[in-house]
Amino acid sequence: MTHRQILEALSGLLLAMFVAMLSSTVVSNALPRIVTDLQGTQSGYTWVVVATLLAMTASTPLWGKLADLWDKKLLVQSALVIYTVGSLIAALAPSMGVLIGGRVVQGLGVGGLTALVQVVIAAMVPPRERGRYSGYIGAVFATATVSGPLLGGVVVDSPLGWRGCFFIGLPFALAAFVVLQRTLRIPVVRRETRIDYLGATLLVGGVSLLLIWVSLAGSEFAWISATSAWLIGAGVVVLAAAILVEAKVASDPIIPLRLFRDRTTALATGAAALVGVAMFGATVYLSQYFQLARGMSPTHAGLMSIAMVGGLLVSSLVSGRIITATGRWKRWLVGGLVLVVVGFVLLGTIDADTPLVRVAASMVVVGLGLGAAMQNLVLAVQNAAPVADLGAASSAVAFFRSLGGSIGVSVLGAVLSHQVKDDVTTGGAQLVAQGVTPPPASDGATGSIPDLAALPTPWRDLYEHAFGSATGHVFLLAVPFAILALVAVLFIRETPLRTTLGDAARGERVPPEAAAADAVGVPASAER
Repeated sequence: MTHRQILEALSGLLLAMFVAMLSSTVVSNALPRIVTDLQGTQSGYTWVVVATLLAMTASTPLWGKLADLWDKKLLVQSALVIYTVGSLIAALAPSMGVLIGGRVVQGLGVGGLTALVQVVIAAMVPPRERGRYSGYIGAVFATATVSGPLLGGVVVDSPLGWRGCFFIGLPFALAAFVVLQRTLRIPVVRRETRIDYLGATLLVGGVSLLLIWVSLAGSEFAWISATSAWLIGAGVVVLAAAILVEAKVASDPIIPLRLFRDRTTALATGAAALVGVAMFGATVYLSQYFQLARGMSPTHAGLMSIAMVGGLLVSSLVSGRIITATGRWKRWLVGGLVLVVVGFVLLGTIDADTPLVRVAASMVVVGLGLGAAMQNLVLAVQNAAPVADLGAASSAVAFFRSLGGSIGVSVLGAVLSHQVKDDVTTGGAQLVAQGVTPPPASDGATGSIPDLAALPTPWRDLYEHAFGSATGHVFLLAVPFAILALVAVLFIRETPLRTTLGDAARGERVPPEAAAADAVGVPASAER
């Protein structure tokens, strides 16, 4: 494909990626209002996010496997349709349960878009040139992350209310569908195989059991109880069965374990999972911090996100351009994760009284780090994977990053919920002892998220300081995961990026001598 043809097809892919990113960012500033309106709890707040992440995590390997077998354009368009259906369910939800169900359907579509965009680009563009296009993806990611909270905040504060947030992505999904139909032309690869539905079911079942335990323990049942033991035991057994099926039973496993024999793939996917824990688990609660600890409106909270996303936009574009020019990518992974660690340490010091300039500066540092690291982890794996396994390899990185995000949101959300409840319970008892009349259901025992504007000043201050200090502790808990991701990246062996696609168009594996030729820029045909 010529550069112009690639850009034409890329426009539809980037629209699809914009839809995927918008689905999570546009609702972030609406969540406090949604949970209050639907009379939800902090656990409900967490599960509105986790439901999408979990569905995305579960479906990503399936989409990647399907991309190795069927028409990639049809799959991307199918993911857009599924996303649209989920958005309509969420927009019309009368309760938290229906809303979470709609978010599950949304997550299935987002999982397809997240995995398939990377797969299609890998089928069109050689690894050496892919850095430039990865920069475009980073720019779209940044744009969606900036515009999402802003759009969401404005819509929540408008007569449309929070339900309008789920309609915003629909015009973009329709536009992406049409553009892809007109511009995307890549060969359809089909080969005889069986999709490993059993392995996928066991994998998501085991993860779901453990996430349910993490998010509900301490509120619905005790951490040390028969219910906890049952959920942990069942989750471990189901995950062990999933690994056994993938390794011994499935003829064509959903996540081929042979991929992880490669050092780069194993370390990069591990780093992606750890980055997911830190990134999703910590940053998803920033909107809650700005609204509940700092008293901001959804629109104002959306404006605050510009600090992090501005850093992400700059570093993703710059790193992509330089990687394309030099072919060197490891330094960007290492430098990016160093910045993520530093940024999380800085954000770990925030509370309800921290100057906003300092909070914004810390967010810029995190954004710079994430922009340099996230897309380039995918690039490293795609460069190391056999061409016929590009779909499975790309989706494996997205899968483990989403899995880490699901775990991070659940674990850190549970920590935040318990700390806020304990602080409000302790502080509320002191206020009552001082003769301050408590408002209804404000003793912190229910774990509900109050409407702070309706609370008397002493109780509002108590909740703000509780959410402020708890958010800082959440970032501190994310630091070890970011450090482990940095350690994993340090042990990755850098290999030059291939400059051709080899036999990607036909879905064939690249012979070792051809891959070596690609790495140094020699045409594969010359080696044959």
